[in-house]
Amino acid sequence: MTALFGRQDHAWFNALRREHYPPERNVIDAHLTLFHQLPPSAADELKRRLSAATRGVRAPRVRVTGLMSLGRGVAYRIDSPELEAIRAELAEAFAGLLSAQDSGRWRPHVTVQNKVTPVLAKTVLAALSRDFEPREVEIAGLASWWYRGGPWDSNSRHMFA
Repeated sequence: MTALFGRQDHAWFNALRREHYPPERNVIDAHLTLFHQLPPSAADELKRRLSAATRGVRAPRVRVTGLMSLGRGVAYRIDSPELEAIRAELAEAFAGLLSAQDSGRWRPHVTVQNKVTPVLAKTVLAALSRDFEPREVEIAGLASWWYRGGPWDSNSRHMFA
């Protein structure tokens, strides 16, 4: 499950991915993951809850606050108490179905580089940090996806008011 960016912010993050991600591994668009994995049996309930979380609801305020090292990659750190509240409510609803990764502390971020050498990752982190300025980004909606071993297939999209 991911948050969907507005057009301009989606384009900005995707341009960064194209520039820094190994091309053979860059098979999905830039995204902000809320949950990595839920069982297929939860798909209908997830759609219902995402619809309830977005229908008639103003989009959460979201801010890019810095960069973070992933060791073998780089990501932009995201801050949004409103989005964290949505995620916490969903985590509570699906508590018994969450993977260990999704049960732990959520570190919201957008990965723009991964699966590279630590030296290259440090170089990119330093370069991106030099010109970094915090900025607001638009979250247009929430989406769920099917992962079938390659690019993701859309399961549902739920747009904020």
